[in-house]
Amino acid sequence: MNFKPKFTNFKKKVEDSFNRQQFMELIGAKLVDVKPGYCEIQVPYDQTLTQQHGFFHAGIISTIADNAAGYAGFSLMEESSSVLTVEFKLNLLSPGDGELLIGKSNVLKNGRTLTICRSEIYIRKNGEEKLCAASQTTLIELKDRSDKNETA
Repeated sequence: MNFKPKFTNFKKKVEDSFNRQQFMELIGAKLVDVKPGYCEIQVPYDQTLTQQHGFFHAGIISTIADNAAGYAGFSLMEESSSVLTVEFKLNLLSPGDGELLIGKSNVLKNGRTLTICRSEIYIRKNGEEKLCAASQTTLIELKDRSDKNETA
């Protein structure tokens, strides 16, 4: 689908937000690509990110699925908005056994308040990519209310 961002500097806003996430730094995640309605994040293999069999832990896989979706949706939101995940479904399809985890997410539906995204998580091993997880995420756009004179 061809989505149009609501402002020209959407990519910098996504990058700035990503760079503020200390957990992304902790796990070595890299924001590889951002386009309107699309995001790709990669994580190189590190033994500290694995489960008992040496595969990427499902927690890391789900984190990348969630973040890729969040930033795919965020790329289409208002300049003064922020984003939160409100629902998340993940299917683990095969073990995260490889040297690079790749999360790719696309917006399926961008509404006024809710955005639905689909993420696919791949594992690269010996130069080949294999789908290891798929998710669907619902995001909420939190509009800036500073000019509304409302109290909580």
